[in-house]
Amino acid sequence: MSTWKVRRAPAGVQRQDDQREEYERDRARVIHSSAFRRLQAKTQILGVLEGDFHRTRLTHSMEVAQIGRGLVLSLLRRYPELTDLLPRLEQIETTGLAHDLGHPPFGHGGETALNYAMSKYGGFEGNAQTLRILTKLESHTPEHGLDLTRRALLGILKYPAPYSKLQRTQLPELPVASVQSDVQQAWQPPKCYLDTEQEALNWILDPLSESDQNNFCKQTLPTQKNHGYPLHKALDTSLMNLADDIAYGVHDFEDGIVLRLLTLELWQEVAQHLDPKWAEDNDLLQIEKKLFKRGENSGHHRKQAVGSLVHALISSVELKHNELFEEPLLGWNAVLPEEPQHFLKSLKETVSRHVIQLNTVQAATFRGRKIVMSLFEALSSEPEMLLPSSFQILWKKAKSEQDQNRIVCDYIAGMTDQYANRFYERLFLPGHGSVFDRL
Repeated sequence: MSTWKVRRAPAGVQRQDDQREEYERDRARVIHSSAFRRLQAKTQILGVLEGDFHRTRLTHSMEVAQIGRGLVLSLLRRYPELTDLLPRLEQIETTGLAHDLGHPPFGHGGETALNYAMSKYGGFEGNAQTLRILTKLESHTPEHGLDLTRRALLGILKYPAPYSKLQRTQLPELPVASVQSDVQQAWQPPKCYLDTEQEALNWILDPLSESDQNNFCKQTLPTQKNHGYPLHKALDTSLMNLADDIAYGVHDFEDGIVLRLLTLELWQEVAQHLDPKWAEDNDLLQIEKKLFKRGENSGHHRKQAVGSLVHALISSVELKHNELFEEPLLGWNAVLPEEPQHFLKSLKETVSRHVIQLNTVQAATFRGRKIVMSLFEALSSEPEMLLPSSFQILWKKAKSEQDQNRIVCDYIAGMTDQYANRFYERLFLPGHGSVFDRL
């Protein structure tokens, strides 16, 4: 068996006549995991309690998986000589479906709140929590989480550098009274894996040469005000990242149009970044008429326009080789050329500026931070009273205060938006909750 198909755990249950290959098992394990199901009730951009049309973390992850599949099919046609290197369709789907499993409730507001709460105990970052879930927390195996194949874990490893080496050298000192107003900017975490997952990281990279390992884990150095940043990613990760960017830029832009947050005038600002030749080659010059058509069949025209944008971006992706690496999975990366990359960047910036930064959306982010920080304070101060029994057992077995707080963090990070809201109400709002309620 290929070293990239290997799993960490001893051989599990072998079911008679099970015809699935290892990578198909990976996909099934992600789909049937608790962490994946919880994504249906976790914020993508707009809170899940704000309506039932816009995308959640679950629908976003499904779209990333689908776009990733389209990317691989497109590249297989244009790079037939790399057929054996490119991921199989079920592999790239697994990467897309799993890429956001570690994100906590309330989106990036919840993420920065947990990073602040864990500042003395190893920090928190959503992508890093994904690796922790896959290799440790999910219950498919006793000790190794979902126990995915080595290649699946390499693909999901977005940032191959530990928190401790990337964190900026001077941390902000926030008085408790100002935490709520300052935490979002001051406590953005570095893009990393958690130091607690170093053993898993070593196992993932074990087949690589020493030179490849050293080069793959290179990073920029942190400064007093800025975190360091990893410099490299694997082939499957580069495909997943592009699929994620396309889904965020195009599909979240579509949500903004439907919710009347993004207008024709804003699209025209974005369209200024459309390279005329690239737009003409991909039949995008008249796309605004379909995007913003009103009246009969407007939904049909908008969907066709969105499909054209996604297809144009997928069709533009290229493969580039970096001679620095011996291992082809590291040496080859998927990239978007300058013209479509510039356009996609403009799409994402418009979504950020006119949807994410909207004061009502920011109010929800503020509320989510407050809830997460209040829950952490309560649970860490009274864990044997407030934690559910399964987490109490883990908390009591923990060997240090850092490990105990990591267990509290795991519990909160796994909450959905609704669950966190109900827990907060039960603890802090008179008249809410009953001893007979099941949280």
